[in-house]
Amino acid sequence: MPQQLAVFFPGQGSQALGMLDALAATYPSVRHTFEEAADALGQDLWQLVTSGPEDALNRTENTQPAMLAAGIAVWRVWRQAGGAPATVMAGHSLGEYSALVAAEALGFADGVRLAAERGRLMQAAVPPGEGSMAALLGLDDDTVIALCAEQAGGEVLEAVNFNSPGQVVIAGASTAVARAVEAAKAAGAKRAVQLPVSVPSHCALMRPAAEQLAERLAELDLTLPQVPVLHNVNVAPAADVAELRDLLVQQLYRPVRWVETVRKVAGDRVPAAIESGPGKVLAGLCKRIDRNMTTLPVFDPKTLEAALEATANA
Repeated sequence: MPQQLAVFFPGQGSQALGMLDALAATYPSVRHTFEEAADALGQDLWQLVTSGPEDALNRTENTQPAMLAAGIAVWRVWRQAGGAPATVMAGHSLGEYSALVAAEALGFADGVRLAAERGRLMQAAVPPGEGSMAALLGLDDDTVIALCAEQAGGEVLEAVNFNSPGQVVIAGASTAVARAVEAAKAAGAKRAVQLPVSVPSHCALMRPAAEQLAERLAELDLTLPQVPVLHNVNVAPAADVAELRDLLVQQLYRPVRWVETVRKVAGDRVPAAIESGPGKVLAGLCKRIDRNMTTLPVFDPKTLEAALEATANA
């Protein structure tokens, strides 16, 4: 009997020029998925991810629909190749939208358009240079939270991504983030580095974007997922469609609780997961969160075959 399987979808930061090229060469459905995305957006995302320019791919309003298309393309290949169905799904930040599309709560075309709109709203919410993010390594969660409170100085500064034990991302006003980076180094952080992003995601600076996103979500036809999707905000599935919409709105300005999400899946005795999308960021995080759960990246024919073999039977 096939074992229980979690499916995790990566978010912004896992994109790269040439992503999924090798998978697309073997599985035409990858290109077909991006063609569907192009029809929905009026923009050739496949050309963007294969040829760039890289700075265009890294613009938030382009990265988000491209990553959603990539995550769904891999998921479709997984099922086409005989991969096990999901018992539970989750996504990191934007990856939550990929999970909802894969779980049939949200149509693919609507998902692509919504991801692009989410990116535009996030970019517009904070003028360039006024917001930033930084990764702090080697400090525990409580220390980072306290450090943000100490260094805020009346500005927005919050712990926003709890990625793995000892790896927390902070976001807020650029000046406050810069102060926090220096304070983290003084507090003994192994690393404290500002990230090359233009949008301070998951902090209070995103509330204006969230209000506009709520209006967009109200217009969309959503249903409850066919497979449970754990949300970043509360590490639980939505009870109804109204809560689903609300959780997506809150997600813009509340933290990504990834450590708790992985521990929840592991605690429910789901022994294996695949990372459906380019790269292996989540697989690396999951290994640091719970070594008893195997998380296998799937992004090319080699990783696909390895994951299929590893998850074929309990």
